[in-house]
Amino acid sequence: MRLGIISDVHGNLVALRRVLAHLATQSVDLVVNLGDCVSAPLWPSETFDELQRLGATTVRGNHDRVLGDPKWIEESKIVAFTWAALSDVERETLSSLPMTRLIDGDIFAVHGTPESDGKYLLEDSIDGRLCFATSATLGERLAGTTGSLVLCGHSHLQHTAWAPGRRLVINPGSVGCPRYAGNPDPLINEAGSAHARYAIATRRGGSWSAELFVLDYDWTPVIERARSVGREDWATAFMKV
Repeated sequence: MRLGIISDVHGNLVALRRVLAHLATQSVDLVVNLGDCVSAPLWPSETFDELQRLGATTVRGNHDRVLGDPKWIEESKIVAFTWAALSDVERETLSSLPMTRLIDGDIFAVHGTPESDGKYLLEDSIDGRLCFATSATLGERLAGTTGSLVLCGHSHLQHTAWAPGRRLVINPGSVGCPRYAGNPDPLINEAGSAHARYAIATRRGGSWSAELFVLDYDWTPVIERARSVGREDWATAFMKV
């Protein structure tokens, strides 16, 4: 079995199309989308349409969830922009996605942790920075779940790890959004880049292996789109330094 794994597209249609073009060369059996699909000052509706055409097995991210609660329009500029760009049906489709999925009886997919789409599975927040969690912590967070392969997103940090029981955990990274996009002080975040990221997991003989991809693309249209809607902070995140 060969899985394509995407996460945290965040409305970046250009990055998504770059990933999908590369994914089309990889002969995967199934694509899994780990959520946070369209929220960004970029292309929410167009990205929704592209993902609908893809037909991936999808779980709900925290940004997808809040589209079902209008109070977030006042709480977040990103939510307000995304809300206005989507139809009622599109918002309902995203906010009603399942929080977790068990695929093929052996693949557990979640955006954050099994308990919260707003918490990190593979990382701990220490002094305002993200640090990789211990195997024991992963075991505690995954207690009560099954599957030899665990897929998670949310942190945008591309990584693989063992959880207890030799369960492989994969975070494919973010397709469309550096961790520092929209942050007024990007220097406080870990070093990174605006590349489009995704992963492939392959099962052979009962064991899983992973391939992590970091794809260059022309992000000039992303910068121009962010600037066109008054979000220089997002534009800056996609500039080469």
